Amino acid sequence: MSTHESTRTPGKAALAAWFGSALEYYDFAIYGTAAALVFPDIFFPEGNRTAATVAAFATFGVAYVARPVGSFFLGHVGDKLGRKKVMIGTILLMGVSTFLVGCLPTYGTVGILAPILLVLLRILQGLSAAGEQAGANSMSFEHAPDDRRGFFTSFTLSGTQGGQILAPAVFLPLAAVLSDDQLQSWGWRIPFWISAVVVVAGLVIRRRLDETPEFRAESQSDETPRAPLACLLQDHWRGVLRVFFAAFIATVNTMFAVFALNFATSDDYGIGISKDTMLWLAIVANLVAIAVIPLWATLSDRIGRKPVFVTGLLGSAVLVVAFLGAIAHGQVVLMFVLGVALAGVVYSMPNAVWPATYAEYFPTSVRLSGMAVGTQFGFALAGFTPTIAGALMGGDADNWYKVALFAAGACVVSAIAVLTGPSGTHRIPTREIGARTPAASPTAPVAVHA
Repeated sequence: MSTHESTRTPGKAALAAWFGSALEYYDFAIYGTAAALVFPDIFFPEGNRTAATVAAFATFGVAYVARPVGSFFLGHVGDKLGRKKVMIGTILLMGVSTFLVGCLPTYGTVGILAPILLVLLRILQGLSAAGEQAGANSMSFEHAPDDRRGFFTSFTLSGTQGGQILAPAVFLPLAAVLSDDQLQSWGWRIPFWISAVVVVAGLVIRRRLDETPEFRAESQSDETPRAPLACLLQDHWRGVLRVFFAAFIATVNTMFAVFALNFATSDDYGIGISKDTMLWLAIVANLVAIAVIPLWATLSDRIGRKPVFVTGLLGSAVLVVAFLGAIAHGQVVLMFVLGVALAGVVYSMPNAVWPATYAEYFPTSVRLSGMAVGTQFGFALAGFTPTIAGALMGGDADNWYKVALFAAGACVVSAIAVLTGPSGTHRIPTREIGARTPAASPTAPVAVHA
């Protein structure tokens, strides 16, 4: 075993990625859950419930506007100063901003200042999230053995599902035990305060993690670019553009986790599905996802990323229509089965392999920047999916098909982007992965030897 290989610690890197991703998506999930169930009543003026709901969903989307801005700064830091610095900074910023959301005064107490403070903290969450997944993906990817990169990078997305299990698991007993008045007065704050526990655990693990062998090798040979973003946008813009469109698949996640929750339970639509049922659906679907994500990732290590990725994209396009249709018609059992199939099984296919897929589009020198910029601009659409969906619905449950077609269309766009990408990247050793230059073929990666 070479010295380069012996310095890899894939298990430790995967664990660090899991905890950070779990925190990020716990924070995002509890915010989305609160935006769907509580925030319209406590952070906005009374009188127009539909307008308050759209406004609450808009605050959810604000973080996705901040994420592209943060991707430039954190991408530069990660490719210039190291993956570890980004991972420690993002987990601290996310944890502090989430905890402070739980301390905010409501509209009834301070008026318009309440939603303003909510938006400011949501922006900080978005800035943190901009570098979290890209940093964790780069760290786990560059520590992983060459033939198991898909498996080890999938822990980032497995952590995502873990966070999305914890969020409804915390809200579920609160919603069951507390009255609506208690939940809206103080109960909603508890999930935000609990995030402090995850922050401490994640911070301890990340501080003990070594920098990746690839980044250390570049730093020691003085090969890190002075301006990683300039290099990225000049020589690797095709990869960034491809990741941008491929990242539209995240629309399915916000559709499932935020919009569907409001659609099924809100009195505005009269569907009548209980909050408990929808929260249990989220828990079961994400438990299934945790079980199958490593399996899909391992399959991609054997047959390639593209077949797994595209199959999941097209399957999600079909199932998201069926899932929303089942909600619209009040078919609870069918809705539950389709929801688990969508979020737990089929959506887990692209979720399992996109970390390795995107990482293989870029060389070490701009890998974190490339993933951060591409995904965060693409995720901006996903962040405003609940707002767009609410506008398409117009308060009428019969308009559900418009939302379904919107989500399915995002899946198709993502599939086209991935299909135009390179094949066979899973066979290239990490130290030899290089991005395509403008003169290279748009379908074949260039292996650049370090």
